Amino acid sequence: MNKGKRGAPLDDELNLEDEMEDMKETEETEETEEVKADKFKKTKHKEVKEKDEVQTAEEEAVAIKYLRLMADFQNYKRRVEKEKSDIYAFANEKIVLELLDVIDNFERALAHQGEEGNVISDGMNMIYKQLKAVLEKSGLQEIEALGQEFDPNLHNAVMMEDSEEYEPGKVTLVMQKGYFLNKKVLRHTMVRVAK
Repeated sequence: MNKGKRGAPLDDELNLEDEMEDMKETEETEETEEVKADKFKKTKHKEVKEKDEVQTAEEEAVAIKYLRLMADFQNYKRRVEKEKSDIYAFANEKIVLELLDVIDNFERALAHQGEEGNVISDGMNMIYKQLKAVLEKSGLQEIEALGQEFDPNLHNAVMMEDSEEYEPGKVTLVMQKGYFLNKKVLRHTMVRVAK
């Protein structure tokens, strides 16, 4: 019986130790659950933050695509307007080029006209001036060449000659006039150039 009596206090001590261990385990479990809850909250917060970042990046990408599309559309409109204005500006190019031959013939005829005061030559002079005025309104402009520095973009050199009057590289004679149509070379000037 002594053993039992002695065992009871021992059992009480053991139970107390067990209870202490259970309390520690419970506290550790509660701490572990709190840590898990914190980790879960942090993970959820991180996921939400990443989701927001992805959504923001997608919205920015859509905005950039929209801006690029608008810029492309504006460039397209400008290009179409330029092409349209070019079409209007150079629509008459073919007919004006053919009329240049008529002007050349007028100039040749007027250069060899007879007496001053002749009704026919006065009439031709008036028609020539009227035709040139109409073509100038359409954007035709004569290329100045005589005495100018030879420019292969504007002049077509047919021959070279020695000249005392002009420096080397200067145009000495215009054989056929050249013209611009709306600042574009329509026909090069045919020239002689000093050596």
